[in-house]
Amino acid sequence: MKIIARIYNDYTSKFGVPRQSGLVENEHSVIVFEPEYRNPEALRGIEKFSYLWLIWEFSEFSGAEWSPTVRPPRLGGNKRMGVFATRSPHRPNPVGLTAVRLQKVSEIKGQGNVLYVSGADLMNGTPIYDIKPYLLYADCKPDANNGFVSGESALLDVEIPDELKKKIPPKKIETLVNVLAQDPRPRYIDDEEREFGMSFARFDVKFRVSGNKLTVTEIEKIRDGSQ
Repeated sequence: MKIIARIYNDYTSKFGVPRQSGLVENEHSVIVFEPEYRNPEALRGIEKFSYLWLIWEFSEFSGAEWSPTVRPPRLGGNKRMGVFATRSPHRPNPVGLTAVRLQKVSEIKGQGNVLYVSGADLMNGTPIYDIKPYLLYADCKPDANNGFVSGESALLDVEIPDELKKKIPPKKIETLVNVLAQDPRPRYIDDEEREFGMSFARFDVKFRVSGNKLTVTEIEKIRDGSQ
């Protein structure tokens, strides 16, 4: 399959990316098409839809060996399930499926028409193989059950000290709080003394979790190698 586009956002590492799409609605991404697919006719009518399906590659796992069973973090990482009963990236074909909200279609000089979307669970730079409209009458299944997956866990209370908030652009703070509230830690790790780190919007964010409270302990800008 050919890569038709790539998505760009503030998720610069695997750690911290929401586990499912739509969990952080105020996360904004832009989808930029490869030069071969920048014909505006290919997007005619897409602005009529509120949601889109993205078919994409788990590029960070491409080439990795697959296993018929995996340990879903949701189950504590100590119970195996069939790979096809999970959304694990360790698959025979590392392909993901995500529904995102379409915010707008806009033209950027040198990049053609791009798609602004929200609620993505893809890393920055992830290659996209296809885009399809989400159809309410066909794609929404109100009677669906969640199998062995229970409902979403309660959100964490996030505290960022005022002196650390000054280190990150104000428009990024709300999204960062929403990402951290999802509890980026592996489900099977619950160590109140351990400090975790993740990259977000070119910042290195460190935090600790005690009970239902997550406290950010440091925010530092990640410097490019050229600097």
